[in-house]
Amino acid sequence: MNTHGLVYRDEHDASLHNLAATDMQLPRLAQLAERLGYHSLWFGDHFAMERPIHSSHPANVSGKRAYPDRPVMLDTVVSMTTAAASTSTIKVASSTIIAPYRHPLTVAHQFATIDAVSGGRVIMGVSAGWAPGEFAAVGASFEHRGAITDECLEIYKLAWTEPWPEYHGRFFEFGDISVEPKPAQKPHPPIVYGGMTEAGARRAARHCDGLYPILLDRSADPGRFDGLLDVVSGEAERVGRDLRGFQLLGFVSALVTDASHELAQADPRPTLCGTAEQVLEDMARFAEHGYSHLTIYPEVPSGTIAEMLELVERLGTEVIPEAAGIDARSVL
Repeated sequence: MNTHGLVYRDEHDASLHNLAATDMQLPRLAQLAERLGYHSLWFGDHFAMERPIHSSHPANVSGKRAYPDRPVMLDTVVSMTTAAASTSTIKVASSTIIAPYRHPLTVAHQFATIDAVSGGRVIMGVSAGWAPGEFAAVGASFEHRGAITDECLEIYKLAWTEPWPEYHGRFFEFGDISVEPKPAQKPHPPIVYGGMTEAGARRAARHCDGLYPILLDRSADPGRFDGLLDVVSGEAERVGRDLRGFQLLGFVSALVTDASHELAQADPRPTLCGTAEQVLEDMARFAEHGYSHLTIYPEVPSGTIAEMLELVERLGTEVIPEAAGIDARSVL
């Protein structure tokens, strides 16, 4: 969803057009996506953005930050709740909730609540974060973010499944409490890990139901993270985990055009840009590398919500019905 602005790509990188909160039209877009048969709605997570001087952005291979100065960013949990309340069947997901920013019991309770009242429509995307300034603003440890995320993932599942969850860890300790309601999905909502490193792949193998990297740059290569699947397999073998049902998901940008459009005729053509047939060809390439799900951020060159609505409609009518027939190659 466009709750962090509207994406566009130049010759190399992805960037975001800023968009006022009143222009995002979240309920309208959620209802449109549901009517068109989209699988799920995914919502990004940042509450603050540091000045663009400290950190690179993982969305682009170059490291160029996708966010503009002072970006408008709607809250993830509130946006998921709004979308779930505006619809009846489409799933809602975090893309991704940054675990170390918040106490895990608070997050577990929020996601369980949404899942319970929506009838089991939540997917939890989780990550460890990348912006040092945002960590500093809330007093969270950037240095220990990976280890904190490990504990958060353990606690989410305890809170969702145990009548009296108890935990004694390095960063969190509690007992003699109940956390209700439990999620509608049993044993709990699926958890996918937003990671692009070997450490992230190992974390996904230990705790999660899928690995979810970002591939937003213009020449997004479906094979870019092939090596991480070997890391997932190796870590799962080390801890004795059965990976049946584990998924590879991707966060990508796409633009459907007419055949006469310059992007459809470009050589090289930007990944997932062009006619519906060309976009589907690229989706098939992702499936060959094991991707069974692509979260699409529609590319909106004009930066207008009107074009966003048009692109959601085109993807829903020209691409999604055919994409449902693409089978992902088994990789694990």
